Parts: sequence; C-alpha cells; structure tokens
Amino acid sequence: MTAEVVTKLRSDARDNRERILTVARSAFAVQGLDVPIREIARRAEVGVATVYRHFQTKEALLTEAFAEQMASCSAIVEEGLAAGDPWSGFCLVIENLMEVHALDRGFARAFTSRLPRAADFAADRDRTLRLLLELVRRAQEAGPLRGDFVLEDISLALMANEGIRAESPEMRVAASRRFAALMIQSFQANPVLTPLPPAVRLPLSRH
Repeated sequence: MTAEVVTKLRSDARDNRERILTVARSAFAVQGLDVPIREIARRAEVGVATVYRHFQTKEALLTEAFAEQMASCSAIVEEGLAAGDPWSGFCLVIENLMEVHALDRGFARAFTSRLPRAADFAADRDRTLRLLLELVRRAQEAGPLRGDFVLEDISLALMANEGIRAESPEMRVAASRRFAALMIQSFQANPVLTPLPPAVRLPLSRH
C-alpha cells in the first residue's frame, strides 16, 4: 500500500468521524438521547460498523458530542464564582445554563440524568456541580438566596426548562430567559418583583 493511499484512507476516516459527530450533535440536540446509532449512521451516510469503529459505544459518542457544551457549562459556573457579588454570579449562572440547555435537548437530558457515565464526562460534570454548590453556599451566606434552597432545585428548573417547545431556537432561548427570571425570583429569600422578559408564543398559548 502506497503512502498516498494510506494518507487518503486516514483522511477519509477523519472526514467520516467529523461527519458522524456533526450529525450526532444535531440529532441529539433536536431529538434528545434516544436517537439510535443506525439513524445517525444513515444521516452521516456511513455504515453502522463505521460509527462503531470510531465510537465503540453510544456513550462514547455522547461523551464526545457533548464535550463542547460541558466545557461551556463549566466556564459559566466559573464565571459566576468569579463575580464580586455571589447573588449576581448565581443569577448569571441560572440564566446562562438555561440558555445552553434550551438549545440542546440531548445535552440537557444528559446533564440532569447523569448520562453518559464515561469517566471524563462524569468528572467534568461532577467538578461543575461542586463549583455550583460552592456558589450556592456563598449566595446563601450573603443573604439573597433562600436558606432552604438545595442543588436539586436547579436540576428541577433545568428539567422543566428542557420541556420548552417553540418554533425556533431563538424562541426557545427567549422562553428560557423568561422562565429563568421566574425561577430566580422564586429562589430569592425576599423576592424583589422586577419586570420579566417578554413572553413567547408557545404551542398552548392563546394570546
């Protein structure tokens, strides 16, 4: 086998891998975690065996497909911790986490259901949750965050946020911002009612 042929085979393999990842990210974002490998292979125009050649399990594919979103979540929480005011940092984290999750149903489900269980992904998620717990502690000690708030309340909010259905990603984000504002007010020890972001027309809306 010539060097030129080997180079082309390696190039084809890289192209296949990137195409599989691109298709998987799009499919998981729109349809959630239940998209079968066979469907991902079909959309990527490769065989199922080719998918498994690059990703030995579906969890391995999920881990790589969600790596960028996981990094974004970690960066969001780190930014919140770095804020001078713990409550402002907490609000920033809630708003931005909900926006990331509103745009990707698959990642939202993976984050709250603790899937995939791959070591690297789980370690990054656990680290992010530890940082988030520290931010919660600071916001409670500062006073604005209610004392009976627990980390699971963020999980509840994210799960509800995942259920937002709208006609476009832009509308999902807009609806998520309004929902985040409602959640933040409910998390306050002494709620300060401020104007909410504009409402978004959703499937059950009649206005």
